[in-house]
Amino acid sequence: MGRKIYTGKNVGASGPYSHVVDAGEYLFFSGQTAYNAIGYNGEKYDITTQTQKCFSHLSDVMAEANVTLDDVVKVNVYLTSMKYFDEMNAVYKELFKHPFPARTCVAVLELPLEADIEIECTVKRQA
Repeated sequence: MGRKIYTGKNVGASGPYSHVVDAGEYLFFSGQTAYNAIGYNGEKYDITTQTQKCFSHLSDVMAEANVTLDDVVKVNVYLTSMKYFDEMNAVYKELFKHPFPARTCVAVLELPLEADIEIECTVKRQA
C-alpha cells in the first residue's frame, strides 16, 4: 500500500522520514525542531524561539495538508531539560486554547541538530 504524504515548503528533514503521513481521518506529523528549516544557517535560538519555530514548521506542513493547529488532537513534546517546561508552556498557551489537545511532555537525553525541543502531533480531519 502506498503512503499519502505531505511536505512543507520551507521545512527540511534531518533524516529519512516523511513530514506527515495521511491515514485518512488522521494525519501523523513527524517531530519538528527549530533547526529543520530549509536554508538554516546554524544560528542557535533560546527555548521560546525554538518552540515558536517548531510550531511554525508544523503549521507550514499542515497548510500543505489543508489542516491547521485547530485540528490537532494530540501533541508530543520532547525537551532536553524540564527547566524549559514553563517557557514552552507559555508559547503553547498562545497557540492552543481550552479545550487543549491531549499532550505528553518528556525530557530526553538529546535531540537531532542540537535542538532543545522537538514537537510532533496528530491531527484529525474535520468532517
